[in-house]
Amino acid sequence: MSRAARGRVLKLCLIAWCAVVPFIADAAAQKLYGPGVSDTEILIGQTAPYSGPASAFSRIHKTEMAYFGYLNSKGGINGRKVRLLSYDDGFSPPKAFEQVRRLVEQDEVAGIFSLLGTAINVSVRQYLNARKIPQLFAAAQSSSLADPQHFPYTMGFLPTLRSEGRMYGEHIAATQPTGKIAVIYQNDDFGKDLLAGLKMGLGTRRDADIEAQPFEVTVPTIDGQIAVLAAAKPAVLLVFAYPKHAAQAIRRVHEMGLKLERYVFSGNGSTSTVQPAGVDAYKGVLRAAFFKEPTDPRWKDDQEMHEWLEFAKKYMPDADPTDYLNSSALAFAKVLEQVLRQCGDNLTRENILKQAQSLRDFPLPLGLPGSSVSTSPANYEPIKYMELQRFDGVTWVPIEK
Repeated sequence: MSRAARGRVLKLCLIAWCAVVPFIADAAAQKLYGPGVSDTEILIGQTAPYSGPASAFSRIHKTEMAYFGYLNSKGGINGRKVRLLSYDDGFSPPKAFEQVRRLVEQDEVAGIFSLLGTAINVSVRQYLNARKIPQLFAAAQSSSLADPQHFPYTMGFLPTLRSEGRMYGEHIAATQPTGKIAVIYQNDDFGKDLLAGLKMGLGTRRDADIEAQPFEVTVPTIDGQIAVLAAAKPAVLLVFAYPKHAAQAIRRVHEMGLKLERYVFSGNGSTSTVQPAGVDAYKGVLRAAFFKEPTDPRWKDDQEMHEWLEFAKKYMPDADPTDYLNSSALAFAKVLEQVLRQCGDNLTRENILKQAQSLRDFPLPLGLPGSSVSTSPANYEPIKYMELQRFDGVTWVPIEK
């Protein structure tokens, strides 16, 4: 081919390439949206126990709402504001199911976020997975919510109940090698999961030492169960319950003058449980912890804690900033924010799930030192680190390992 011919061919190729480039650029810049997403908004749904027996936990969702309000005032995520629709479920699975259906079928949310409680999450899990709708960062610790093989669209957040129960069992095995172990637990998946973990940590040789009393979450009082357990003269009591019944149990044991080691579910370390039980009654109680406690003097000079206190003062003036149920909720919201940021302009439900599965050592907001958030398509337990703490009458103090 002559030099002139080669020049003509090169010129034609250049013209063709220039014609194609804009189409490639347009394809690269294409925005992919699923339901609930537009150029200006990302719509996320949740239900919460604003009424009912677990209403003390609704402060988690109030913090999440406040954080996204703050985030939106700063421009949102990639120019889109996050609107969090939050409906009351009364801590009733049937009501939660109807509210989630409303969020999906009427409001057309992009995903469901931070539902509280094992029974609530399980009640909607199959419905959401069948429709391939992300059910992210459940405010529940059931092992059943970390099952990507069967429910890939449902992901928990905190260490599982079984892991927590096992920690208690291992500590009791090391510090109380003999004696009866009393357990009062909710007669549902939540209570049974903690009990199963406890037994794992204790080992089979302690099975005969366990005296367990179940109760229904709807009962007004658990005094009868406490009386039965007290008759066994236990050395240890574990209370696997939500705040209302946990406070009742700790207060009643204190009133009876029983001297025994007491453990409570990790969610019962806030003022919503301590104050109804009484500070004196709660002194000495043990629990697992995942987050920095605002009242812990270890964090008085902590920059992240200072930022939380400033945020709470400005955006949550009616909330108690020292209540860790308020502060820890910030982690749920910030991790969802990270997922949505990773999505960029591909905000389909499929990509929201993919990004939730792709968190790599993301520092846990207000988490204990060394805590991080990591996930994968096979790892649906984003947080694993726990610390055993004891209430000293003012704050929660870590137990030396």
